[in-house]
Amino acid sequence: MRDFDHERLEVYQRALDFVTAAQTIRAHLPAGNQGLSDQLHRAAMSIVLNIAEGAGEFARKEKVRFYRIARRSATECAAILDLSQRLGVSTPVVGAARVQLQTIVAMLVALAKYHEEKPKRS
Repeated sequence: MRDFDHERLEVYQRALDFVTAAQTIRAHLPAGNQGLSDQLHRAAMSIVLNIAEGAGEFARKEKVRFYRIARRSATECAAILDLSQRLGVSTPVVGAARVQLQTIVAMLVALAKYHEEKPKRS
């Protein structure tokens, strides 16, 4: 049973799945990269939290703003995955996480556009 608006969103569920993948990637980062690991943690959490905030917002502009922030955090995670690969992380989870992020970004763009173009209620 899902009691909150954000829990009904597929993009929210996918963002939660990405957090799990991000944790695995963090565990494979070479020693000396704690800052990058922490940044991946924060950015992954930011996706989830901003989706939840957006879903709970009534004002359309604010709702869209939260979805855009979540999208920016997702693209930040993609850059961190690039860095991770350059640092030698070659786990198959990185490729799968990249696909997850592409899907999340596409869903967030569609969600933001929907709420931007949604006709106002009279």
